[in-house]
Amino acid sequence: MSRHVFLTGPPGVGKTTLIQKAVEVLQSSGLPVDGFYTQEVRQEGKRIGFDVVTLSGAQGPLSRVGSQPLPGKPECRVGQYVVNLDSFEQLALPVLRNAGSSCGPKHRVCIIDEIGKMELFSQPFIQAVRQTLSTPGIIVVGTIPVPKGKPLALVEEIRKRRDVKVFNVTRENRNSLLPDIVAVVQSSRT
Repeated sequence: MSRHVFLTGPPGVGKTTLIQKAVEVLQSSGLPVDGFYTQEVRQEGKRIGFDVVTLSGAQGPLSRVGSQPLPGKPECRVGQYVVNLDSFEQLALPVLRNAGSSCGPKHRVCIIDEIGKMELFSQPFIQAVRQTLSTPGIIVVGTIPVPKGKPLALVEEIRKRRDVKVFNVTRENRNSLLPDIVAVVQSSRT
């Protein structure tokens, strides 16, 4: 039976929007939800990067176009974007670690948007995701990229897990998937 839900699909298809809608529905049903999502940052109509936004409202840079890595830090680059690992880890890791430690008798949902190339530069993040997926009582709702080029090891590991349901989001189905996502999460609580 599926316990975790992951959305996949091309960039810009609406995965993050769908995650945000699921958060609203799950919270309104009384389920504790924590986690983070990524948000485009635009300047004068052009995308200049991405921010990490936690559900508690903290926000910081994930990546920026053409920025320089911090002195003494390795450059982590995906295309034109330079990843700010320090900022990402300061926001994402506490959320993942708290998800497991605050799990009482009730189930909790942990949002992880996204597990992609930028985020996978962080070894502590990879370990925290594996731990979160294996923690009883935690239901992960997340996003993973469409496979292309060299496979991402953690993403393939997630796809192959028996307790994961992957939904392929398209422009045609994105407005009708919310009930299916919520149903998988709700059935995981029993």
